[in-house]
Amino acid sequence: MVRESSNTALLAAAARAAHPLVDAEPHVFTDPLAAALLGEQAEELLAYHRLHGDHPVLRGARAQVVVRARHAEARLAESGLRQYILLGAGLDSFAYRNNAGVRVFEVDHAASIESKRARLTAAAIAVPDSVRHVTVDFDADPLAEKLAAAGFDLAEPAFVSWLGVTMYLGEESLRRTLAALAGFAPGTQLVADYFVPPSRLDENAAAVARFSAEHGEPWLSCPTPAEMSALLTAHGFTPRTDLSLREAVDPALWQRTDGFRPNDNARLVHAARAQSV
Repeated sequence: MVRESSNTALLAAAARAAHPLVDAEPHVFTDPLAAALLGEQAEELLAYHRLHGDHPVLRGARAQVVVRARHAEARLAESGLRQYILLGAGLDSFAYRNNAGVRVFEVDHAASIESKRARLTAAAIAVPDSVRHVTVDFDADPLAEKLAAAGFDLAEPAFVSWLGVTMYLGEESLRRTLAALAGFAPGTQLVADYFVPPSRLDENAAAVARFSAEHGEPWLSCPTPAEMSALLTAHGFTPRTDLSLREAVDPALWQRTDGFRPNDNARLVHAARAQSV
């Protein structure tokens, strides 16, 4: 059965597009291509953010999306690594804004990649030679083999962005993906976001969880920071930082007059591939 293109990928792109339109400065992250990738749905989605932008659930979701994007791209730039893998790439636009000479491998389900290609074409956004779209069934396909077939160099370290995905995977799928990443070259780095256990959610975050479940994408994995650290360590990764969304960006960005703040449901972990597993 063909998997439908992810609703959350569309909503994340809408959040990135809406942030500079709805929220006051300073802006956490600006994505100049997000609105174009929304295509015909842009007007409706952005109008919704304009109308309901102050709602704490919607505002918190925007904050989560832009914080994780800023954090991941900042860690990528600091790493100096030249291979960049986006696991569950969705409508991420880095590959089409990339001026750093990084080779980008966008990994996702077939339906999501087909949808993105159609959106890129409709928006007249060219796909650079540095970009590869890699179709993967995360529950069945060997990730390393799929990447290698697309030109990924397994002998060289990579930077892996795993955003907006872990919470929708069961523990077996999490472990399978980390086991694949454990086979990558030493020096490989990973940034991932994850949701904390339901017992730790505030009212706004709990509302986000209900919305996601009602739209067919329930949260399946919500580890504690200690559990996430143990999971990474068991697969050869050494955690470097594990931060709340507020901690993940410059504190000056939260010195603001509006109510733009992230909810407390998510954290961002940055880890590096150890020398041996």
